[in-house]
Amino acid sequence: MNHANLFRWILCAIFFFAFIPFSFAQKADTIKIGIAGAHTGDLASYGLPTVRAAELIAGKVNAQGGILGRKVELLVEDEACKPELATNVATKLVSARAHAVIGHICSGATKAALGTYKDAGMIVISPSATSPELTYSGQYPNFHRTIAPDDAQARLVADFAVKNLELKKIAVIHDKGDYGKGFAEFAKKYLEESANTQVVLYEGITPGAMDYSAIVQKIRHVRADAVVYGGYHPEAASIVQLMRRRNMKTIFISDDGVKDQTFIKVAGPAAEGVYASGPMDTTNNPQAIAAINEHKKAYGTEPGAFYLNAYSAMLSVLNAIRQAKTTDSEAVLKALRAHVTDTPLGKIKYNNQGDAIGVGFSIYQVKNGVYVEMK
Repeated sequence: MNHANLFRWILCAIFFFAFIPFSFAQKADTIKIGIAGAHTGDLASYGLPTVRAAELIAGKVNAQGGILGRKVELLVEDEACKPELATNVATKLVSARAHAVIGHICSGATKAALGTYKDAGMIVISPSATSPELTYSGQYPNFHRTIAPDDAQARLVADFAVKNLELKKIAVIHDKGDYGKGFAEFAKKYLEESANTQVVLYEGITPGAMDYSAIVQKIRHVRADAVVYGGYHPEAASIVQLMRRRNMKTIFISDDGVKDQTFIKVAGPAAEGVYASGPMDTTNNPQAIAAINEHKKAYGTEPGAFYLNAYSAMLSVLNAIRQAKTTDSEAVLKALRAHVTDTPLGKIKYNNQGDAIGVGFSIYQVKNGVYVEMK
């Protein structure tokens, strides 16, 4: 072998052995989806259904060969719906080079994390963060959600209280958080627009307090026909139980933070008759039926809060990656807003604000221990 041929052989060998590990690395690469939310603590019943929705979809996708020849890998991170933990989770997911995030669950935690995701150009889709500011402000072009914002929810609650229940004197209370207070402020505004209805009390409470006797006494003192509450189920359950122990017949109306079976379990008999807004019932949708059955088969239980919203969020981001033929954030963002995804919520895509087009709320009431949609 002459020197020229030897040199060519060496070059070919270098190229061959350098290329093989690179190609294997490419094939071994995964599409990383962060799943961020409350997976422990009082609000875990809101976050765990999202984890399970993502697990079920990732399992099916991977069994079919993945997307773009790559398997889906889930990076599950718990922040217990606490803003200070949410920022740490966001940093961790950015460091892990997640391609998108499904979450967070609570509006306050979501807001705390979004700056980190925005700086990294990372797409976020929440199944449950309803604060209008998250999309209306234009600060977070990377943020999307599969649930309607609080102003729509508050409008529905106010209209139901005034037009359907014909209530005259309403106490509006909240938990001082981004979600609860935001909902309450909109509810107060819409209630005050009615000439026949008076907001007789507007006040915040402290989440996790041992005793809510003071606020219950104020509700009794102003002789409110109803309470409209903005917040989550632990505090709502405590207040309702205390009201009923004091033989108060005051109607209790709340938001999707209370429209959860855990509220009914904690509040017990006091939950009966409570009203709450929540995502429109799409359980007759064939995809919703299939998704719910998947959960029952895999976990042996009903799915829980925001499961269908999370299932839809996961489907939509994976469909956008498939349509974009890349995990590049800008291309996926364009695909999210250009392409429709068939989901358990129906056919959805996102507007330029990041809100899912076509999703909305309904009013539910606890009847015989379960929430029933009001027709």
